[in-house]
Amino acid sequence: MTSFFSLVKWLFKAALFFTLFAFALNNQADVTVRFFFGYQWTAPMVIVVLLSFSAGLLVGILGMVPRWWQQRRAAKAKAANTPSPAPSNPSDHTLPHGI
Repeated sequence: MTSFFSLVKWLFKAALFFTLFAFALNNQADVTVRFFFGYQWTAPMVIVVLLSFSAGLLVGILGMVPRWWQQRRAAKAKAANTPSPAPSNPSDHTLPHGI
């Protein structure tokens, strides 16, 4: 059963790859990106879309970093303030047979 799901997962990945590859092949026309003050940049559309997606991903990750650090510090502080539980009865902890 797991091999079936593994096959389905690989087929889905292959379909996604070929879909994105076809998208890239169909969008090779040049596009001009116009910035402020008369600056412009001409590149294939697929490059512009890829860079836009990458820039959005980077901004999203950088926006989450302070929250991740804050939660990590809070977890470390909580772990440092929580004492480790002591065994209730030392005789309950026996050695394995033969040792």
